[in-house]
Amino acid sequence: MRSSGIRGWEPGTGNYWHQFTDELGGLWRRIGRAPQQVFGVGMTAQGFDLSSPYLRNPSSHDPRAAFIFDGIQGDILGDFGLNGGGAAGNEIDRADFSLGTPPHALVLASSRLHTDVYLMTPEDLLDPTPTWSGTQCDLIRADMVFFETQDGGAVFSTGSIAWAGALAWNGYDNHIAAITENVIRRFADETPFG
Repeated sequence: MRSSGIRGWEPGTGNYWHQFTDELGGLWRRIGRAPQQVFGVGMTAQGFDLSSPYLRNPSSHDPRAAFIFDGIQGDILGDFGLNGGGAAGNEIDRADFSLGTPPHALVLASSRLHTDVYLMTPEDLLDPTPTWSGTQCDLIRADMVFFETQDGGAVFSTGSIAWAGALAWNGYDNHIAAITENVIRRFADETPFG
């Protein structure tokens, strides 16, 4: 049996099954639990040349997300950063309601303008044609997602590894750091989400 998806190595025969439970391991999506079901986003592409900014979507103005954007001006987010010059890059993850992003999730912002170095993950491809690259395919994007969970919890996902490289830009005086602080402060508050 061969695994699907991007991976750093291939286990030997018989190593896909967990020893103690006899359950199939490997890529979550392959075993019926796509990461979108848990985090709202799942890997869509990777590329290691340039990173891109996010553009706010209309749902970012939903009152449920007001705390995230408190003090944030403008619609372009993260057009700077230490990883490729933007907050959306390296590995990028997208929301996908057909794969389990909760129906009440807000897709707050999405990246655009990725290069052709960004290639679609194998699990999303039927045929690896040249149209599955950053300038050709609208599925190659990072989505910033927020949704509430049962019992008053919530999930916030940035959909990008390069997000961390934008935090320290300009001595942490930037809107990526401000959004992160807004989210951490609200999540540390014991008041349940609604």
